[in-house]
Amino acid sequence: QVQLVESGGGSVQAGGSLRLSCAVFGVTSPIECMGWFRQAPGKEREGFAQVDSDGRTEYADSVKGRFTISQDNAKNTLFLQMNSLKPEDTAMYYCAARYRFCSGVLNRDFPYWGQGTQVTVSS
Repeated sequence: QVQLVESGGGSVQAGGSLRLSCAVFGVTSPIECMGWFRQAPGKEREGFAQVDSDGRTEYADSVKGRFTISQDNAKNTLFLQMNSLKPEDTAMYYCAARYRFCSGVLNRDFPYWGQGTQVTVSS
């Protein structure tokens, strides 16, 4: 069973940076797609960054130019570098994985999810 464990969340002032990590365990064949999602209180979970096994990335407009998704395939770890953080970035952040190809950053059809890590940005 694939398990994902996020780390690196915390509190930061607007304009600051955070780096999230997502360790992946129990992989039995190559993961084709991994993504980062977030959910703010009272809102739906939204996808905003995605990377496929070839390293191709896709971002939602809300984070483009500020966030960078990357992966270390040798260590089965996914990263999210977040710069120029804004109060509206405050949310619980989740990583997700699937064996099928990526199909758009907004797609939430992932069978494997982490438990989430909280990011809070103060003004």
